[in-house]
Amino acid sequence: MKIICNQKLLAHKIGIAQKAINGKATLELLKGLLLTAKHDQLKLTGYDLEIGIETYAQSEVIEEGEIVVNARLFGDIIRKLPDSFVEIETDNDNNIYINCVNSRFKIKGESAKEYPKLPEVKEEDLYSIPQDLLKNMIKQTVFATSQDQTKPILMGELLEIVDGNISLVAIDGYRLAVRSCSIDNAINNAKVIIPGKTLTDVNSLLSSEEDVRLGFDDKNAIFIIDDTKIITRLLEGEFIDYKKLLPREYNSKIKLKTRDLLNSIERASLLSQAEKNNLIKLTIRDNSMAITSNTDKGNVYEEVELNLEGEYLDIAFNSRYFLEGLKNIDSEEIFIEFTTNVNPCIIKPADEVKYTYLLLPVRISSNI
Repeated sequence: MKIICNQKLLAHKIGIAQKAINGKATLELLKGLLLTAKHDQLKLTGYDLEIGIETYAQSEVIEEGEIVVNARLFGDIIRKLPDSFVEIETDNDNNIYINCVNSRFKIKGESAKEYPKLPEVKEEDLYSIPQDLLKNMIKQTVFATSQDQTKPILMGELLEIVDGNISLVAIDGYRLAVRSCSIDNAINNAKVIIPGKTLTDVNSLLSSEEDVRLGFDDKNAIFIIDDTKIITRLLEGEFIDYKKLLPREYNSKIKLKTRDLLNSIERASLLSQAEKNNLIKLTIRDNSMAITSNTDKGNVYEEVELNLEGEYLDIAFNSRYFLEGLKNIDSEEIFIEFTTNVNPCIIKPADEVKYTYLLLPVRISSNI
């Protein structure tokens, strides 16, 4: 193999393919990137048997071929090279020669023959979603996936397509986030569970105005973003019936400005950040809500204006969980619906955005 490629482009593409590399892999081959030079393109493939990423860099291919190179070492070398053209050449002993301006490297590669093949997912009848919309959907939900490895299903998100609507749903046992929108080309209804890590990786690659194409079969999902393809294994099992968790009625409903509430809770949580539950108490009355926190370090009082429909209420929450929901709402105003101080509340934008954030309260003790 012998190619010439732009250093900045190559470094960028290595960074993309590296997202599929698991540094803790026991098999040395899986710590490597598969480089395939063919038809004026260098294909870079990373695969850890759970997620695979293929991406392409335009190159001058002088001699076609393929080889596996340690992803971390190769990436570090290419990123440190001058902003020029990089010449990469291999020999019959799997040595890799990297030349750029006055820099010369010789590193050991591995034969590509044993590198595992990515699963094949049919690329016909894929769904199309605008990149900015998918980016928003992931941002507003993925933070609520569980990090508890004893609940692997909740470490993923439910992707559900029903009658022209697509939804992403994340639950971690303390909160639930649902973001929905309409798509034009919904061919069939579908329900799959995608690992949260995959969605985070997909989100990091969303930047252009092109649509994302996505599809799935029984075991895998595929995302095609520009000239990059991500294939991930789906999580197996039954996702929680999240619709049963959503309260159908409320006793109190408030409307207030998102930024005002966000700023007040951020200030109120300053004293409780080191506390186990980061507790804040909300005292809801006619036209205002008091936000308080009492800790060994001191106490804080904040007040925000609101419109109240229904009953007065005193309720407490983990401030970090509350803030994570608010930070992902771009709408100027929000509604918050409550039933009692021991039942979950619902936070949703006051505009047309289809987003629901459910949060469990914390039982109030007298010293909050």
